Amino acid sequence: VQLVESGGGLAQPGGSLRLSCAASGFTFSNYAMSWARKAPGKGLEWVASINADGRGRYDVDSVKGRFTISRDNAKNMLYLQMNNLSPEDTGLYYCAKGLPYTSVPAGRGTQVTVSS
Repeated sequence: VQLVESGGGLAQPGGSLRLSCAASGFTFSNYAMSWARKAPGKGLEWVASINADGRGRYDVDSVKGRFTISRDNAKNMLYLQMNNLSPEDTGLYYCAKGLPYTSVPAGRGTQVTVSS
């Protein structure tokens, strides 16, 4: 299993970023996928997940209506569109195979910093 996150960076409050996760080493289309984040000084927080058929779920109330999880099974790609970013969204974002809490993120993550 290999998961490579990208798309992070520095954004201003209210801005947007789109995270991507390239998956390989398993049959991507058969698995749910998740995004998690780790803010400075805090533990891992599961943000969103998506079923194999594309139905998303958001596990953090503060991201509902602002973040959208999606996937492209033909390209083995997972995405997280993040809009109206706030400083509280700052952290290292990871993608993970499976539903939240069923696996440990194994990639390097992509850093998201929201600051003016």
